[in-house]
Amino acid sequence: MFSASVIDRELIQAYLETHYHVHGDAPATLRVGEPNAPLAALHDASGVTCSAFITAWNPFSQQACDDATNARRQAALACELTRRGLTFIDGIGQHPSNKWPGEASFLVLGIPLEDAKALGTEFEQNAIIWSGADAVPQLILLR
Repeated sequence: MFSASVIDRELIQAYLETHYHVHGDAPATLRVGEPNAPLAALHDASGVTCSAFITAWNPFSQQACDDATNARRQAALACELTRRGLTFIDGIGQHPSNKWPGEASFLVLGIPLEDAKALGTEFEQNAIIWSGADAVPQLILLR
């Protein structure tokens, strides 16, 4: 399924295992491939049929940036989302058992897949999590 990617298989596995926590008034934890009733309810309440979980932290999953740099990158992503008129909710992507620090993220409501992929690429990410009308989060590799 991911054989054409340049991303290391162990890293892909980590993405698949990560818990993608959505904060806000309707918290949810997204898991790749698992239907998510709170996400479906959030889509319905927001009048959208899709969403993406995106971060600007740690370009290409390299821990080369310090927290201040990552925070500036995340702020730039927030500015871009606002500029595009998109609604987004704070979150964090956190693997349940490895030592990788959690990464501040956003759940972006109503963003089509191609736009989400372009945004992830713009912010130098290996992957995003995207959910369509079925509210089943999917790992979308960008490289």
